[in-house]
Formats: sequence, structure tokens, C-alpha cells
Amino acid sequence: MSARIVYIGAPEVPAALFQRCAQADFKDLDLLASDDRHAAVRDLATTEVVIGHHFHFDSAVLASAPKLRWIQSLTSGTDAILKLPNLPRELIVTNTRGMHGPQVSELVFLQMLALQRDFPRMQRNQAAARWERWPQPLLQGKTVVIVGVGAIAEALALRCKAFGMAVHGVSGRSGRLENFDGLHDYSRLAYAATLADFLVLLVPLTPATDQLADTRVIAAMKPGAFLINVARGGVLDEDALLQALRERRIAGAALDVYRTTPLPAEHPLWREPRVVLTPHIGGMSDIYFEQAYPLVRDNLRLYLGGRPEALINVVAH
Repeated sequence: MSARIVYIGAPEVPAALFQRCAQADFKDLDLLASDDRHAAVRDLATTEVVIGHHFHFDSAVLASAPKLRWIQSLTSGTDAILKLPNLPRELIVTNTRGMHGPQVSELVFLQMLALQRDFPRMQRNQAAARWERWPQPLLQGKTVVIVGVGAIAEALALRCKAFGMAVHGVSGRSGRLENFDGLHDYSRLAYAATLADFLVLLVPLTPATDQLADTRVIAAMKPGAFLINVARGGVLDEDALLQALRERRIAGAALDVYRTTPLPAEHPLWREPRVVLTPHIGGMSDIYFEQAYPLVRDNLRLYLGGRPEALINVVAH
């Protein structure tokens, strides 16, 4: 099967590297690979396949690609694609679910340690050449509640267990799961929040999860608990979080995602003393291409082999 393929690169997945690997794996591949999105999308009239980050896609891209049959996202989150009003019903959308466990888990541990040990205070003391010591709280013995139990949550749970933590999940799944001490239905999210020393949001953004972590859920948390959002900004009620922080009803928060991205300079979260902010880096890694390419290659092999129904990680069809 022959198909016109467009690849839109990004710094962590450059077009030249993808082109070199893909042309080595597929003979006579009809491929346009470019790091210039505008140049790439000018050539979509006969394109069947577009591969790129979820933020590369908008209504104009879809409108200019009448023969498009498959979008391969280079990210696990595809909400920006799925909400496009002119997304054809028959279009296949796949993602790279399953590859982000190591980097997201490591970021969560950075956040948990920074919050638990008040590392920002240490940095302020270093800048002021101030020698100040205090008892260091441990992660050992603490309880983490992970909202959204998928591949990333499973990777995080394994690492939490290595630190001697209890792990609970909130999910639509039932039964027992390795490295989880308990699973709770979404209807019991507020109860699960009462157990948490760390409430970690990892759930995809859908209409059902929009502002899932709301005033009621945050109010259920213990005064010494921390909230961490590495999911999507929309799953958290940021106003409810700010109010809880200012009233000292929870101990602090760490956020990697926001309802508005980039986070505006005037946003009050920047000035909250008990908040650790990172610029949406959770899914990034220095080996991103090596992580993503095998999955994309396997999907390309299936598609070019005439088996689009067998594509891996289908999120829409």
C-alpha cells in the first residue's frame, strides 16, 4: 500500500531524524518531513497520514487534507485533536500512550520531594546565604492517591512502592492491580482524597473529567496533604485550589499543566509561596524520539501493510 505521509517535527522529535529512520525502515516511502509546520501543512491535498504533536492540528489542517485517513499523535494527550469541530467521523486518531511513564513519574517524584521537604525554602536560603535546618519529612509511610489509572499511573505506583509508600488509585477499573493497595471508583473520589498525603491527577481531559478536582474534592483533603496535577489543566478547578491554599486548608500544590498555557505572568499562582510550578514538561525527555519512534514505526508498518484496523493506541475511529 502506498500513501502520502507528512511528518511535522518538533525539537525533541526532529524531522531529519524521523526521515532518516523511516526511509531506512520503509523502501520508497512517500514522505514529507519538516520542522516547519506551515511548510508541511501546505502539502496536504493528497496526504493520507499526518504525524505530529497534538498541538500541530487545528481545523485548518483538517480542512486542507480531504484525503486524510489517519493522524498519529506523538503525545498521549489528544484532547486538542478530538475536540476539533470538523474532525471526520471516519478519521483514525492514534497516540503514543505507554511511553511516558518514566518521565512523568520522575517529575512527580521531583514534585513530591520538593513539596515534602520544602525545597523552595532551601533555594531561597541558598540565595540569601542563610543556614537553616529543620527535620526532613519522608515519603516513606505516606499515601499517594493517583486519579486516573493507566500506563503512567502504573509506572508511578511501582516507583512509589520502592519508596515505601501506600498507593491508591481512582479509576473506572475494578478488581486488584499490581502495586496498588486499593482502587476506588470515580464516584468515591472525595473519599479517596481523604486518604491522600499526595493527590496526583493523571486522568485524561474529557467532558466527564473537566474540573474533576473541584471544591468538594479539595475540601476533602487533609490539611497536611499536597495536590499534584500532571494531567491537563482543565481537570483541576484552579480557583478552588487557590482558595484552599490561601486559607491553608491544604499544605501545598505542584502543577505542570494549567487551564491557560503558557500560564499568564499576571496569574496569582506565580505568587503563591506553597506552590511548585513547572512549564508543562512532564511528558518531555532527552530520549523522546527513541521512546516514540518504535510505536510510530509499528503503526506505519500496519497501515502501509493494508491493516489500518490493527493500529495500536486508537483513540478515535
